[in-house]
Amino acid sequence: MASVFRPPRNTICLGCYEGARCMIAFLNKLEAEGVVDKSRNSNALQPNSSKGISNAFKWMKEMKETEDGMSEKMGFLDGFMVAFRDEIHTDILVKPCDGPPIPAHRALLAIRSEVFRTMLESDEIKAPAIDTVSLPELNHEDLQCLLEFLYCGSLPKEKVEKHSFSLLIAADKYNIPFLKKFCEIQILRSLDSSNALEVLEISEITRALLKEIKDRRCGSSQCI
Repeated sequence: MASVFRPPRNTICLGCYEGARCMIAFLNKLEAEGVVDKSRNSNALQPNSSKGISNAFKWMKEMKETEDGMSEKMGFLDGFMVAFRDEIHTDILVKPCDGPPIPAHRALLAIRSEVFRTMLESDEIKAPAIDTVSLPELNHEDLQCLLEFLYCGSLPKEKVEKHSFSLLIAADKYNIPFLKKFCEIQILRSLDSSNALEVLEISEITRALLKEIKDRRCGSSQCI
């Protein structure tokens, strides 16, 4: 009859040992790929070592603390969206090509876009306490999405799918790099035969997307 391995009483059980061994191997792989920073701990994770297990749990604890900190930070920054949604101390109206203007905050528009900052600092718009700035290339829904992104840095999936093309054009025109990159990633993910012509038209306006599509095509076909 086959013998059954029974670890000594002062050691962890076989299942826990295997789990810890796999975890250490995984962390060693991350470390080798540069994901785990060796400079933070001079004792590199070594398989089958007590220090390796200790470092593994320490790393997991640090990752959990980082995740909790990011969640708290995101919750704190949600206040910007509340100010936009509830129109708290808004001081400018942003007008689309159709529908009513949307209240916003000068300061936030200025820090999100150099183009907006230049517009808001011009003599024509500095004089009144509250004035209107027009973005005629955007309809009301597009503008609502643009402002929502400027306030919170993201959009719900359904809004991204519906407005990514118009937002990309706006991001390119008003020099909003983060929004531009965000839209390009979403468009590339959704690229297929059904929307290829539309993507090509947008790419002619925003050259960066066209370059990304070419690079992607060359990568898939192993171009040199």
